[in-house]
Amino acid sequence: MNDTSPILIWFRRDLRLSDHAALTAACQTGRPVIPVFIHDGLVEKLAAAPKWRLGLGVGALAETLSAKGSRLILRRGGCALSEIQKLICESGAGAVYWSRLYDPETVSRDTSLKEALQTDGIDVQSFGGHLMFEPWTVETKTGGYYKVYTPFWNNVKARGVDMPRGTPAALKSPATWPASDTLAEWRMDAAMDRGAAVVRPFVQLGEQAAQARLGHFIDEIVSNYKATRDIPAADGTSNLSENLSLGEISPHQCWHAGMRALQEGKAGAETFLKELVWREFAYHLMHHTPRILDRNWREDWDAFPWKDDARATEVRAWKKGRTGVPFVDAAMRELYVTGRMHNRGRMIVASYLTKHLLTDWRIGQKWFEECLIDWDPASNAMGWQWSAGSGPDATPYFRVFNPATQLEKFDPNRAYADRWIAEGRDAPHQDALSFFDAIPRHWGMQPDDGYPDPIVALDAGRKQALAVYENRRF
Repeated sequence: MNDTSPILIWFRRDLRLSDHAALTAACQTGRPVIPVFIHDGLVEKLAAAPKWRLGLGVGALAETLSAKGSRLILRRGGCALSEIQKLICESGAGAVYWSRLYDPETVSRDTSLKEALQTDGIDVQSFGGHLMFEPWTVETKTGGYYKVYTPFWNNVKARGVDMPRGTPAALKSPATWPASDTLAEWRMDAAMDRGAAVVRPFVQLGEQAAQARLGHFIDEIVSNYKATRDIPAADGTSNLSENLSLGEISPHQCWHAGMRALQEGKAGAETFLKELVWREFAYHLMHHTPRILDRNWREDWDAFPWKDDARATEVRAWKKGRTGVPFVDAAMRELYVTGRMHNRGRMIVASYLTKHLLTDWRIGQKWFEECLIDWDPASNAMGWQWSAGSGPDATPYFRVFNPATQLEKFDPNRAYADRWIAEGRDAPHQDALSFFDAIPRHWGMQPDDGYPDPIVALDAGRKQALAVYENRRF
């Protein structure tokens, strides 16, 4: 059977051409390839920063495809199935390929879509690539899933990870291209408002930039990564979470770069590999226990008396970076200016919200989802539950990070705090001033405002948290 009908490649969170299993498989058939991106209901419901960053990524992918002599067809509609069926009718496509995702909403959509298309006689194939290890392939000796990270790491660290695929030499074009929307008309930047212009210089956009970022990290940073990754003022991390979240680089490419560094004797490489597997662990937990996204992973924590008022004065101060605690405020402002936050800062602000303020972790999770350009459903949920104490591998409930001592330990010269906090400084850093250009106008904040006193004394907040934990009924 000599099938010459086109294949639709449905791009989602795999915005690259290299190491792309679905794209490679389609090109190897010799059939025409039609790359598509569907702005469906799941894309529409994305929060401000993730939607804006996705829009940038889609635009970069379109440019990359154009340089290869191909096109990215854009379609918008509430139902992805309807849009793909229209494209099949218009193009005569006989197959649809995509890369698998693992959050429950996407899995439900893809399962229904695959069944409907197969009923219509369409060849539908899904491929790996967003993860190194498919969640159903990693099991304990008794056949269950891993609930603790270290045994998970010990299981997978010696496994073979597929070598990255190259970039297809060419994508065969169809005789006639279907019509396409224009990206600008989608207004994926609308909810970012004036913040988009502030965050944009910090974005490393597209596949080429992601590869350059990985190369810089391996060449210049990974040797000392184990130590520098905790110093928020240093250029001491890979910063690849932004690109991994949208698949502008694959975890396989990162893993093999890390393995080469390890074999070359670069001491921090193993820590980097462990961080890649920590990301995998989050996805495996989301696959096996999807409640991690919106419910306490440890079900006995359902009885914990979280404060759940997202509009409470203390919560508003936390969101605005006005808690009066420099490490917390600096990290929250970094989030607003760059769209990302240093990992040490993420732990500190999450611990502060859930323990010093005894606020439901889901309020923090939602705020991060609104603001992060590297938002990832599995990592965001697991990180918040880890900090709150309700999740897997959780920090013990009695461990309450002290932001003051953490600042002394990891930012002794106050370089991080000074970069992000303008109030009370004669010559604030430009990044600290940019925060006031990014925030909503109705917040009414100015650089010459006085810096606030702590909304909660750190010792008092810690004692209050421990008292609640010790008297818990769960």
